[in-house]
Amino acid sequence: MILGIIPARYASTRYPGKPLIKILGKSMIRRVYEKALLSSKLDKILIATDDERIASHVRGFGAEAVLTRNDHASGTDRCYEALQKAGEGFTYVINIQGDEPFINPAQIDELAAVCDDNTELATQMIAVDSYEVLFDKGEVKIVMNTANEALYFSRMVIPYIKGIPENEWHLHHPYFRHVGMYAYRKDILKAITSLPPSALENAESLEQLRWLQNGFRIKLVQTGFDSHCIDTPEDVEKVLKLMKLK
Repeated sequence: MILGIIPARYASTRYPGKPLIKILGKSMIRRVYEKALLSSKLDKILIATDDERIASHVRGFGAEAVLTRNDHASGTDRCYEALQKAGEGFTYVINIQGDEPFINPAQIDELAAVCDDNTELATQMIAVDSYEVLFDKGEVKIVMNTANEALYFSRMVIPYIKGIPENEWHLHHPYFRHVGMYAYRKDILKAITSLPPSALENAESLEQLRWLQNGFRIKLVQTGFDSHCIDTPEDVEKVLKLMKLK
């Protein structure tokens, strides 16, 4: 069984109260939840929050909310606490980003498809098709092995291509960038939340490097659906314009 968890933190540094903002008449957290409901692979959906205002709003539109501690360092930690409160029977958790209100439900199903007991951790990637995206340090790039398991994640461009102009690298090598939804096997989620931050994680500010550095395997699932995250008030209009172009 797969538990879908949507972390919804109120005290965002860049955008406090972000889950409750209205987008075309509906709160962002409600939009994410309604998209998750359309997945055919989730057996239950919880919204994990640190704030009673969000919990009350969530219950008001019929979703299930669990209150979690307000000092979690990441959504992964919040997911583990929510899993502990969800009861028994779940073998996997999918962490659905609470700040991506236009997520395609098929993305969730793509990730759930590799939750086959052998997979420890899984996440998504999308092909890079431009120089601008490839060299954007806000976009996390991935290198992988032949089994589509992550070798490394970086904000820098990897691999370096010798003898080719940088603006042509994406034409000579299949680059991928990270799409930040995660699936965790239940026992692995427990294990990774007990690990201290690692040197690579601290260097790149990417928690998945902690898992790799400690020997855990991360399965990569390619998707064709882009990810539009809302981190600031300005992002709302930007995302709406992008959606109109599709």
